[in-house]
Amino acid sequence: MSLAASPHEMFEKTDAALRTLCAARPFSPAHATQFRRLITAFYTRAGRELPWRPAALPYHVVVAEIMLQQTQVERVARIFPRFIEAFPDFAALARAPLRNVLGVWHGMGYNRRALALKRIAQTIVSEYDGHLPRSPDLLQRLPGIGPATAASIAAFAFNSPVVFLETNIRTVFIHYFFPRRTKVHDNELLPLVALTLDRKNPRRWYNALMDFGTLLKARYGNPSRRSVRHRPQTQFEGSDRQLRGAILRALTSAPRTLPALCKLCATGRERLAPILAALQREGLIQRSRKSFRIS
Repeated sequence: MSLAASPHEMFEKTDAALRTLCAARPFSPAHATQFRRLITAFYTRAGRELPWRPAALPYHVVVAEIMLQQTQVERVARIFPRFIEAFPDFAALARAPLRNVLGVWHGMGYNRRALALKRIAQTIVSEYDGHLPRSPDLLQRLPGIGPATAASIAAFAFNSPVVFLETNIRTVFIHYFFPRRTKVHDNELLPLVALTLDRKNPRRWYNALMDFGTLLKARYGNPSRRSVRHRPQTQFEGSDRQLRGAILRALTSAPRTLPALCKLCATGRERLAPILAALQREGLIQRSRKSFRIS
């Protein structure tokens, strides 16, 4: 591959080489080594510069991982720096009023993640003396963290050689190993992820896989749609999710009565009441006799 090759040319050549390589049966450890070399070489020359990657501080990794759930990387890259500036560590986030956290979170959507992130910080401060636990089993006990997120945090924060899948990693393995299949199960992919894992530098490897998966989606229209786990995204405009965000934005600035919220959200009590009840159950808002406010 020429040093003068453009990123597009590099991608096309790497993609073609990988398609040939992954057609080999059986796919041996030697093939796995070459698979890693090809993707890592591309990443070394054309990987994305993202604000949480250079230092890979455990706190930064946790914030980024929670933000990246259901939100595009480009948006997270814009909001992440202002969040870190406002809440530079677990202790600062743990003691911050939820109203302030939601204010900085604005633009991310799925506000339950902001509450989960604050609760994670509180747990780490109170139970782990401010230090993120290294074990995926312990990480799973933190609010809002499932098995895949726990493994991802362990890989990026501590360079642990764990095996996990997320959408871009899933894209890579479906595209190259199941090119004509639909309804691909994760239990078919995980052995391949384990076989190809760079156990000496899993952090770099997973970053490389995710970046390459992003390019595959742009080139081939998201191969991960052929996973059994794929769920089409629901329409945002006019949805309850849109109203949840509008309610929380309104309450971030001041408590509001139900009539005031109905006016601000341009909708009736019948539509707003169950959404308000759900926000209360989740711990995002509280209700006094006459008004609602951020918890």
